[in-house]
Amino acid sequence: MANGGGGGGGSSSSGGGGGGGGSSLRMSSNIHANHLSLDASSSSSSSSSSSSSSSSSPSSSSVHEPKMDALIIPVTMEVPCDSRGQRMWWAFLASSMVTFFGGLFIILLWRTLKYLWTVCCHCGGKTKEAQKINNGSSQADGTLKPVEEKEEAVAAEVGWMTSVKDWAGVMISAQTLTGRVLVVLVFALSIGALVIYFIDSSNPIESCQNFYKDFTLQIDMAFNVFFLLYFGLRFIAANDKLWFWLEVNSVVDFFTVPPVFVSVYLNRSWLGLRFLRALRLIQFSEILQFLNILKTSNSIKLVNLLSIFISTWLTAAGFIHLVENSGDPWENFQNNQALTYWECVYLLMVTMSTVGYGDVYAKTTLGRLFMVFFILGGLAMFASYVPEIIELIGNRKKYGGSYSAVSGRKHIVVCGHITLESVSNFLKDFLHKDRDDVNVEIVFLHNISPNLELEALFKRHFTQVEFYQGSVLNPHDLARVKIESADACLILANKYCADPDAEDASNIMRVISIKNYHPKIRIITQMLQYHNKAHLLNIPSWNWKEGDDAICLAELKLGFIAQSCLAQGLSTMLANLFSMRSFIKIEEDTWQKYYLEGVSNEMYTEYLSSAFVGLSFPTVCELCFVKLKLLMIAIEYKSANRESRILINPGNHLKIQEGTLGFFIASDAKEVKRAFFYCKACHDDITDPKRIKKCGCKRLKVAARSRYPKDPFEFKDTTHGPRLVAEPVEDEQPSTLSPQKKQRNGGMRNSPSSSPKLMRHDPLLIPGNDQIDNMDSNVKKYDSTGMFHWCAPKEIEKVILTRSEAAMTVLSGHVVVCIFGDVSSALIGLRNLVMPLRASNFHYHELKHIVFVGSIEYLKREWETLHNFPKVSILPGTPLSRADLRAVNINLCDMCVILSANQNNIDDTSLQDKECILASLNIKSMQFDDSIGVLQANSQGFTPPGMDRSSPDNSPVHGMLRQPSITTGVNIPIITELVNDTNVQFLDQDDDDDPDTELYLTQPFACGTAFAVSVLDSLMSATYFNDNILTLIRTLVTGGATPELEALIAEENALRGGYSTPQTLANRDRCRVAQLALLDGPFADLGDGGCYGDLFCKALKTYNMLCFGIYRLRDAHLSTPSQCTKRYVITNPPYEFELVPTDLIFCLMQFDHNAGQSRASLSHSSHSSQSSSKKSSSVHSIPSTANRQNRPKSRESRDKQKKEMVYR
Repeated sequence: MANGGGGGGGSSSSGGGGGGGGSSLRMSSNIHANHLSLDASSSSSSSSSSSSSSSSSPSSSSVHEPKMDALIIPVTMEVPCDSRGQRMWWAFLASSMVTFFGGLFIILLWRTLKYLWTVCCHCGGKTKEAQKINNGSSQADGTLKPVEEKEEAVAAEVGWMTSVKDWAGVMISAQTLTGRVLVVLVFALSIGALVIYFIDSSNPIESCQNFYKDFTLQIDMAFNVFFLLYFGLRFIAANDKLWFWLEVNSVVDFFTVPPVFVSVYLNRSWLGLRFLRALRLIQFSEILQFLNILKTSNSIKLVNLLSIFISTWLTAAGFIHLVENSGDPWENFQNNQALTYWECVYLLMVTMSTVGYGDVYAKTTLGRLFMVFFILGGLAMFASYVPEIIELIGNRKKYGGSYSAVSGRKHIVVCGHITLESVSNFLKDFLHKDRDDVNVEIVFLHNISPNLELEALFKRHFTQVEFYQGSVLNPHDLARVKIESADACLILANKYCADPDAEDASNIMRVISIKNYHPKIRIITQMLQYHNKAHLLNIPSWNWKEGDDAICLAELKLGFIAQSCLAQGLSTMLANLFSMRSFIKIEEDTWQKYYLEGVSNEMYTEYLSSAFVGLSFPTVCELCFVKLKLLMIAIEYKSANRESRILINPGNHLKIQEGTLGFFIASDAKEVKRAFFYCKACHDDITDPKRIKKCGCKRLKVAARSRYPKDPFEFKDTTHGPRLVAEPVEDEQPSTLSPQKKQRNGGMRNSPSSSPKLMRHDPLLIPGNDQIDNMDSNVKKYDSTGMFHWCAPKEIEKVILTRSEAAMTVLSGHVVVCIFGDVSSALIGLRNLVMPLRASNFHYHELKHIVFVGSIEYLKREWETLHNFPKVSILPGTPLSRADLRAVNINLCDMCVILSANQNNIDDTSLQDKECILASLNIKSMQFDDSIGVLQANSQGFTPPGMDRSSPDNSPVHGMLRQPSITTGVNIPIITELVNDTNVQFLDQDDDDDPDTELYLTQPFACGTAFAVSVLDSLMSATYFNDNILTLIRTLVTGGATPELEALIAEENALRGGYSTPQTLANRDRCRVAQLALLDGPFADLGDGGCYGDLFCKALKTYNMLCFGIYRLRDAHLSTPSQCTKRYVITNPPYEFELVPTDLIFCLMQFDHNAGQSRASLSHSSHSSQSSSKKSSSVHSIPSTANRQNRPKSRESRDKQKKEMVYR
């Protein structure tokens, strides 16, 4: 019985038969089914067989029997699995190998048979062709019919196969939506199969599993069925079946798909080579490109590197996991070790990085052999891929995101020349505290990432500034910064570039790109050259009426300098007006104190209160100045066709109506609100202007309603809100009606049919005799617009003076332009300097003669734009030659302008202005004799061609009122153009300016003797907040350039002459800037201790002259006389400001119609600033008590008169 029991146990263990041993085996297997691995059962079965063979006694057999039960392969009663614990890995591997090599054999066999068939058919074809030739044509017809039928059948068959092949190719190539979905789905399912592998890797390498109960096996089966179908599509679409069979994706399918079907058949799972699914990750970048996620080359390259690295890493880890957990086959799988898949991943990483901690290592021979070869390729891949991946990630654009618009907050896009200097200047002005609450976010877009300094600047303004890296030429980058919802786009130019035309071309291309993306966007761009503005007009969506503006730096720079030739110091005053400056208070009684008080003033616009309705412009100006402490210099004027014009000091013939927009000079925007809030009923008795605030009376409500009318056609469509259209009842051209008819027409203003408009009601606009004579003549004296003096084109040879001719010529009261340039220099556009000096609101005899001193080669290139202007001469030479300067009587000139066209060709910024600085110092060091006697002696001297001697000797514009004691070059009025602001320290050797002082605080700039183009940067911000400011500045400095004139110049690049008509002559009726001397004339009584307010009111009431500043001697505040003749600018002084006799007053003077014939006008007392700037010390030696004794009013009487001036 014992032997039988033992035999039964032995037979059951070996053969799985019945008996007591069999039941004990089933019980044992049920107990250990979920706890033992296949590797343990395999090794235990071998040990159990050895123990059973060596057991000769029952005691020995009974000792090993429990151990034998514990080492059996896990098996369940429901699964007919191999109870002997035999491994079946070879069946899974064989299925893959048979599939791979079987298919490869079939393909090669097919190719061989096809090749043999082709060779045989080729030989047979030659035999049949020979038979056809021998048998004749009649027999050939009968024999070829079946051949042709066979060829047609083959062609039909080929056509069907081709169609199927093309269809399969389209399905897998992602050319259609279905194909893209299929490709993405295959990739997603491959990743899903890999995830299932990760889950199953925690189980034994080989185990018995029931397909109907194992959920992961069912999902994996479904995935592999889909992979099999996709493999069939790929096989059909492949052109070369052999290469397709050897592809990586095909190999992956061979070693992953067949084992799944074997698993279902054997009810057994082998982890095997399923890790090869990780190789599908290599296609990750292709999938992302199909989905339009990857667009840049760097991102595609980065994803490619990452996918290759990770897929290789995971695949190698899977192989190590397989061999280490299985063991070596020749060792009967006994040298295995239990490693999880993620431990293998860790092992491969430390191996690739050559670290090798030794905590995890390969024990099997297969594992170690694989590591030997893998470390060679893995180390190379790790050393090359990882640094490149880190570099790509590190080089990833830090500012490559997209702007997120904030609800209720506007944003602007700033692009172009983005540097620390340009951005800091822009932000300092744009975000100035004197502006109203700036609820605008600034988005900078540039294709170069900012440096550390610029990045720090952005961080300091992070609440209102964002930076994005990109180009406006790329529509994708424009979409990133939300250009379609931006309030405006500002383009900054590089003012210091060597090739200004190329810089303008770049900015024009930026405008084209932005307008092409969003035609309605408002663009404000800087331009360097005036002639390049014409290209903007070629852009179809460019519309200056809708807010598009081009700020031409050359035009404005030379325009400012030209105005300084007419009124020295005006360039400084205007530059300070449109720049936002904080008030700097100085207690000491120095010239800086008064200068800085004026610097804090800026230009603002505001709608006028209804309390001003019906009053003339001078009356409103006086009321604003005396009562509201505001200086109004202009109003917006809109014609009947709704085109707006800005009228500067239009005179007493203009009445203010509802909704008139005024231009004010004030220290901040809050002060200007007084002009809108002012109410006669509520504020008439208020003496403190700060108490003038919004009141609730009915008049103000009506004014507010009139400001925002209901008629949509009453609004101007701009980004700055609505503006009331104000049209004049009369034509904007001067009327020739009698005063009675004009009065009748004026009486129609109150009729219901006439809307409230700006009106002209004064008969002073009747053309004078001089205008009538001009109309009757057939000589073209003005250009076709009537804005500038014009003459027939002259050859340059006719205006060239030799040094001897210039020395014999009577030159005085002229303008000397010293220009540095050569044949290779960039043109600076001298036309913009000459045009303001040839404005038609000057009479011909008032025009200052212009003499250019410079290289004739350079001036020949500029002459094409200058040959239509009268009174222009050229002296070939160099501004550094004192002989040339003496030949043009530089000591008798009204202004000497020093320009250079070579400044931007030098890399060292400190040397960019060397020529201008040397020329300025050269002139200041010159010494002269008394020139009046020489001038009188040569009054009948030689007059060369092009020189006009028709002006009278007593003309004030020719400097005949100047003192005769100009003996040193220091007293010569000079304005020097600078590129680098810091070079201003070299112009005045006697000043104490710190090199780090801002330009506007330096003495040369305050005195109007230096001008830098950098001050024009503030115009970008000023134009954005109020586009009328740019129009006003251009009207003041260009002499009357209009968009229509720009279009004409863009068409012909030259001014066109025109016959005088009432319409063109009416354009002469515009005010101009002048300087009023207080030494003599009708205002001499106010010059010694009088109040500026009294002068302001007297000039406005009597002569319609609007005063807005003082040009004062630098040491006028000193009690002792000074030899210094330098002057500085005081902008908009207060009413109580005390005047001194040597002051020159900046004023806006009306056009004098009768000055052309009768020269006994006020203009004789309003001479140029240069005549007083050249005063000798005797000016200061005039007893100051002489005029004080003749003053008609005391300070008390002036205060009383000031109160009476207030509008009742």
